[in-house]
Parts: sequence; structure tokens; C-alpha cells
Amino acid sequence: MNQFTEPAAVFPSLPADGPPGFHLLAKPSGSTCNIDCTYCFFLSKEALYPNEKSRMSEATLDAYIRQLLESHRVPQVTVAWQGGEPTLMKLEFFKHAVELVEKYRKPGQTVQHTFQTNGILLNDDWCAFFKEHNFLVGLSVDGPRELHDTYRVDRRQQGTFDKVMQGWRALKRHDVDFNILCTVNAANQHHGREVYRFFRDELGAKWVQFIPIIERATEQTIDLANLGWSEQAGKKRLLYTQTGNLVTARSVGGKQYGQFLIDVFEEWVRHDVGEVFVQIFDVTLEAFFGRHLLCIHAPTCGYGPALEYNGDLYSCDHFVEPKYLLGNIHETHMLKLVASPEQRKFGEAKRDTLTAQCQSCKVRNWCNGGCPKDRFALSRDGEPGQNYLCPGLELFFMHVGPTFNVMAQLLKQGHAPADVMETIAALDEQRGPYRPCDCGSGKKFRFCHGDSAPASKFSGVNPGAAAPQAEQARS
Repeated sequence: MNQFTEPAAVFPSLPADGPPGFHLLAKPSGSTCNIDCTYCFFLSKEALYPNEKSRMSEATLDAYIRQLLESHRVPQVTVAWQGGEPTLMKLEFFKHAVELVEKYRKPGQTVQHTFQTNGILLNDDWCAFFKEHNFLVGLSVDGPRELHDTYRVDRRQQGTFDKVMQGWRALKRHDVDFNILCTVNAANQHHGREVYRFFRDELGAKWVQFIPIIERATEQTIDLANLGWSEQAGKKRLLYTQTGNLVTARSVGGKQYGQFLIDVFEEWVRHDVGEVFVQIFDVTLEAFFGRHLLCIHAPTCGYGPALEYNGDLYSCDHFVEPKYLLGNIHETHMLKLVASPEQRKFGEAKRDTLTAQCQSCKVRNWCNGGCPKDRFALSRDGEPGQNYLCPGLELFFMHVGPTFNVMAQLLKQGHAPADVMETIAALDEQRGPYRPCDCGSGKKFRFCHGDSAPASKFSGVNPGAAAPQAEQARS
């Protein structure tokens, strides 16, 4: 069977109208983690499986790999590991996973291995394995030390930055392909440029993803939620669900999220187009060609299910809660679950429940209402179901739209999108260094995103070394 053969042709019991491919996140250790990030609501998901040790069995691993490869009729399949913290499963587990991929891989089918980690346990053994099998490793970092350590703490409430940097050094030693996953939260939301420069200049990151932290709560749960999602002495752990129209104090502000992205964009568009890839910028450019590669900003969703350690499959990584449990892969093939009417309804609801404000919005083609998990605000007309991030998303897309339009035209004419930097440089020179900066900070351009931008006030990989390194990198 080649990669284009319909799964139903070989496995008659499988649906013929299933999606050609999907991106499944597997959580082999469930919600179990070796650190205790204050904003990590997924820690609370252990309440779904009380009195169980969250470790994926060999039988579930075999079923997962086999069914995933059987389900796809596109040439490339992604085997994606996430958590909790997947390194808790030990290296031998993933060596066996790679063996199973080779056992079940169809002729002509290629497999991309991805692995999201906090980096604490990475060492030479792990990184040699990643390099040997071409893993793409996502490393969770929230910026320089002072910003990262605000919420990414261990069980003693101590910052984890130094330990994460040890893992980063191991990745670098073995030349492992890595990207940075950075949450945008109340601590770093006003420091987009500093955060981006840290990733680029000190960590050498070439691919960055920004994830907004939005922790929902109700009037009844907000006080407990503000304490965090770890166990509280004498109190029952609160199970996080996508309910409530309040947010924790750690959550990013709606407008602030958009301003953070603009802050990053104004640095990136002058120096790094074609060299550093920021996920939200990539998908914005793709939208000009009618392609929506990220579920958050696609018209519909439903092709990003999450697999728990015991084989339970949920509609989405953000909806791991009883209401969105599709079934178990030991009882029903995962393709049947992904193609089920329940999952289709889940995915199509993203499009079908847009508010009137969204439907008439100028940036709808880029935004498409954002992620359903964040639609708990009121629209300007008082209609429920507006995205909490709407003020920021609208601000961002309106700000960057004209520039991405130029980049799209460059592509259509056979030029590189990076050529836009010449246009930006010419405009900067024409307008002069003392105009208000384009980012909206109110500062003069020269002293904001211009050539006299201040060095970061935050310490870097080595305390006190960030500013000299950053200045040298830009000279």
C-alpha cells in the first residue's frame, strides 16, 4: 500500500470520508510534569484519572503508532509527543516508538518526529537520540531569566531557567533542530522586543511560537484559580475546564497580546525576514494565498485531537475534559473517532458560531474568530461568544496587513518575501529617526525599534551578559 491508498481500501471498517491527515498530540505521561508552572492548567487534568499512574503502556503505544500511520493518506505523518512532560517516560520508551514507526510505516510514507519539552531532563543521551532520528524539539522558554522564572517554577517554587538552559546547551551541542515555544502572559506581555531578541541573539532560535496564556474562571473559582493549578494544602485540586468569563491575574490582556506581537513584528520585519520564522507571521502570509495552516486561525478546526496515556482521544488539546472525549483507540480506531459526527460538529462550530461582529470584521480572513476556547467575551453589540483576544488580534492584523500584502505580491512576482526589508529600510530613512515609532509605543523610532534601541534590562543566559551579546549581534 502506498501513501495515497485510501485506508478504507485496505481496512474496510474504516471511514472512507475521513480526513487525509491530522495532527495528533500524544501525552504519554498524561498531565504529569517535573515542574509546577503556575499557569499550567493541564496539571489539573490528573483529576480525570484519579488513582492511576499516568504512563502509556506498550499496548497503547503500539495501537497509537499503528493506527496513526494507517489513518493517513498523505505522504508525511507527524508523530508528536507532548505532556505534561514526555521525558518522564525515559529514553527507552521513545526508542521503541521509533522502532514501531519503522514497523508500521507504509511504503513511501515519511514521518516527522516532534517533541515538546521543558528541557529540564535533556542531556547528551537524549539529544544524541533526537539528532539520530531527526526529531524537531520544541523547548518551552518564556524569555530571559526574570520573565521565565515568574511562572515557570519547580515544586519548591524556584525558577527553572538555569536548568532549561542546560537542556538548551545539550541541544546545541548535538546540533538538534529546535524551536522555542513561548507563552505570552502578564509577566512578559510588555516586553515583546526583549523576549524576541533574547531568543534570536542568545539562544540562536530560528523558529518561534507565541502562545497566549488565558486561564478562564468563574466567580466561584477565580480565587482558587489565581493561586495556580497545583495542589493546595487542605484543598481539592480544581479541574480546569473551558468555562467562565473571568481570567486569572496571570493571563495576558487582550489588547496587550496584540501589542506584544506588533513589538516583535517591528523588530523582525527590519532584520529577520527569511532568517527567523515566527509562526503567527507565517500563517498570516499563507492566508493571502487561501491557506490556513494553523487551526486557531483557520475557518474550521477539529484536526488536532489529543491522545491521553491510556488511549482516550479528546477533540482538542485545549478541551481535555469529559464533554469532549471522543472514545478510546483500544475500542474504536482513531480514524473513526477523528471522522465522527461529534468531531465534525466540534470543528465546524468554529465557523458556525461566529458573532455578527466577527462575520463583518475586516480581518476575518486572517483571524476567523480565533480559538473557540477564548470565545467568552461580549461583542461590541453585546453578543456572547466574542474572542477575549479580539482587541489585540484586530490591532495586530490591521497593523501588519499592508506589509504582508507587499510580501505576498513579492512572492507572486517570483521574489523572496525578505525583499520587503529593503522597502522598510527605505521608508525608515525617508521618514527619519525622530518620528513616533511604528509599533505605537509613543517613543521616537530611533530609541525604540531604530538603531539606538535600548539594551535589554533583563539578564541573559549568563547573568549580566545579555546586553553586550545583544549589542554585538546587532552591530
